[in-house]
Amino acid sequence: MSKTTKHFLLSIGSGVLLSASWPIHGITLLVFVGLIPLLYLEDRIRMDSQNIKGFRVFLYSYLSFLVWNVLTTWWLVNSTFFGMLFANLCNSLFYALVFLCFSWTKGRLAQRSGYLFFITLWIAFEKLHLIWDFSWTWLTLGNVFSEKIYWIQWYEYTGVYGGSLWVLVLNVWIFSILKKHEGSRDFKPLTRKLIGPLLLIALPIAGSIYLYQQVTDGKKNIKVALVQPNIDPYNTKYQVTNAAFLKLWTEQTKPFFKDSLDYILSPETYFAEGYGEELKVYPKSVLHQALQDELASIPKTQFISGIQYYNVYVQEKAPSLTANLVRKGLWVEYYNSALGEQYNQKPQIYHKSKLVVGVENMPLKSVLKPLLGDLMLDLGGTVASRVTQNRRSVFMHPELKEKAAPIICWESIFGEFVTDYVKEGATFLAVISNDAWWGETPGHRQLLSYTRLRAIETRRDIARSANTGISCIIDARGEILKQTAYNTKTVLTGTISSRDTLSFYVRFGDIIARWASFITVLFFLLALSGRLKEKKSV
Repeated sequence: MSKTTKHFLLSIGSGVLLSASWPIHGITLLVFVGLIPLLYLEDRIRMDSQNIKGFRVFLYSYLSFLVWNVLTTWWLVNSTFFGMLFANLCNSLFYALVFLCFSWTKGRLAQRSGYLFFITLWIAFEKLHLIWDFSWTWLTLGNVFSEKIYWIQWYEYTGVYGGSLWVLVLNVWIFSILKKHEGSRDFKPLTRKLIGPLLLIALPIAGSIYLYQQVTDGKKNIKVALVQPNIDPYNTKYQVTNAAFLKLWTEQTKPFFKDSLDYILSPETYFAEGYGEELKVYPKSVLHQALQDELASIPKTQFISGIQYYNVYVQEKAPSLTANLVRKGLWVEYYNSALGEQYNQKPQIYHKSKLVVGVENMPLKSVLKPLLGDLMLDLGGTVASRVTQNRRSVFMHPELKEKAAPIICWESIFGEFVTDYVKEGATFLAVISNDAWWGETPGHRQLLSYTRLRAIETRRDIARSANTGISCIIDARGEILKQTAYNTKTVLTGTISSRDTLSFYVRFGDIIARWASFITVLFFLLALSGRLKEKKSV
């Protein structure tokens, strides 16, 4: 077998192993060895006599990450083929550049420092991938344990970056052991040395099981109804009037009015007629008054729903970077929002603030718009930039004094972002989502699975309403207590607990990622100086 073939197989191997570990049906343990073929590949390229080492490391690592991305998120093709291609090619590029940076830096540091830099650089990149315009957090390594909630109850302290650190340390440790015993036929020393990594897998799981048992069962005193209307977002949703949607909502939920509900949740952009409701005048709108009329019979019930708003501006220059030009002199700003309505109460509104790249916002718009124009990906609905809000807000229930966190779809994947709702006093998380565009693919199931991590991190119960499903109730341990079937029209009722304690993660957030970022910068500067470079023996 030629050297090129071996390198190719190692490259493919890492991509396949990482993909095979991913939820929801992956073999999770594979993630602890998923990066080892790629680390072997980098080491062999470094030691061979051929030139353009950095270019070869980049190409082979790009192939690894492309395989991982495509096999894990192929379902993005449900948007457009171009959208899927763009997302996977770009995301693979980012990971390959990270690996190339590690390879370059490793050559200018002592070996242990080089691999420590690899671990911290990866985590620092994952953190950057949460906050910059090209944010695509689907493949954060800590997400891989979302179906193994008994393994990672300690996320209430570390968040997902604790999981990423766990994965990276074990990959590097096992790789270093295997490398030292490469070519040896005596397996006893190898077996003994692998006891350490095995303990590093087992002990956090044992600790997690202990923590699971320590989480108290709160009094389930909040009655919720989760509406799953099952509306096609491509061919139906945006052609129906808000009055018609309200009628459908009434028909679907009225049989449950007698149950003394505290909350009724409807999915993301449930009210989405045309351009939406005009935000400036919403309290005087026909829809608001119609909702008040319906809620008069259940005055102690708060209705939380997705809604699309807009504001119009007649002026020559854009009123903001997120404004969309309709025609010369006419601009529109769109909002993907959550609405809290209760009888005889002022409406409460929150605007979605973590937007899907290429669907709800154009990354680096000031740079890319002059080059690409208004190129956006069509995932159903109005394809345009959206306005966000700077601070999280919660919906107060005046009767119960409960505070619901109105989390909109994609936002549920951002750990530290969600803690900001809890810091504002949220006693439970109300997630509203529109998963219809994913289709019957792993996409919508993975998003639900990742949502379970937010319950563990914040120790809050979750009520989740999704347009086509899966709607569910999740407790503070991450357990799904009740759920609907996908692609069905139904209403799920149940009870959840009110909680007000703050977990360590809520209070301190992504401290692992912040320290990783600091160490990454420090080691990179040391690499530039060459002060930690290993001296070759004479």
